[in-house]
Amino acid sequence: MPPLDTKTRGRTSRGRLRALDTYLCRFERPLLERRDGPWAHAAFVDVGFGEHPWTTLESAQAFRALNPELAVVGVELDAERARAAQVDADARTSFREGGFALPLRPEEPARLVRAMNLLRQGPPERVPEVHRTLASYLLPSGLLVEGSADPTGAVMSAHLLRRGTEPALPRREALLFHTDFSLGFAPMLFRDWLPRDLRRRVRPGEPIHDFFSAWSAAWQQARATGHAPPPDAFREAALGLSARMEGVETDPWLLSHGYVVWRPKEGVCF
Repeated sequence: MPPLDTKTRGRTSRGRLRALDTYLCRFERPLLERRDGPWAHAAFVDVGFGEHPWTTLESAQAFRALNPELAVVGVELDAERARAAQVDADARTSFREGGFALPLRPEEPARLVRAMNLLRQGPPERVPEVHRTLASYLLPSGLLVEGSADPTGAVMSAHLLRRGTEPALPRREALLFHTDFSLGFAPMLFRDWLPRDLRRRVRPGEPIHDFFSAWSAAWQQARATGHAPPPDAFREAALGLSARMEGVETDPWLLSHGYVVWRPKEGVCF
């Protein structure tokens, strides 16, 4: 089998994951702020920060607006990149060489692990193994975010996976989608940026195929009834999707800022 830990191009641009940071600050605030017991030392871990640690530093700034003492650990498989990032290290921010076996000390648990744009070329059947490995470093109820964004961050999708009380495969809590509308909007814009294990499963008989079929139908109906501007079509299509698919959130803030969150009912495996 091909190795799971492989060096990526690492050419992440500034702001590529800003929309993800915004979502987490709004909807995972208790997770980011918690400081009781072991949470006082629980870190945000950014896996595979790339050639430059821009997105790690941007996230650190966003999250520390909620938790000023938050520890941040940037992890990069490439030793030279890890060394070069040391210029941006400080008392609360460290950069370390490592892969999916995270270089964390025993007294240094994680509250949030982010692994974006890392699994796009790997074997999809081994994605659960990566999820299990990364989630093992989380405190119970900690969050693993794994997915992909296009080079500028215009389109993004990600798994939101929650660590349970047992060190087993984390629960697939939701799928998160975001667009900034700079590329217009159609549901299939997200297909090429789905998490690795879902990209080949957009086919009849799969829940993710049903999801995109319902979203596309809702989008076409929205446009047919005069909702042509991308933000307007997005909002109306999301509302139409929620009527077709159980678990689609309709929070007005989400829809007005280009986010769709799908939390399938129990028993639906996506």
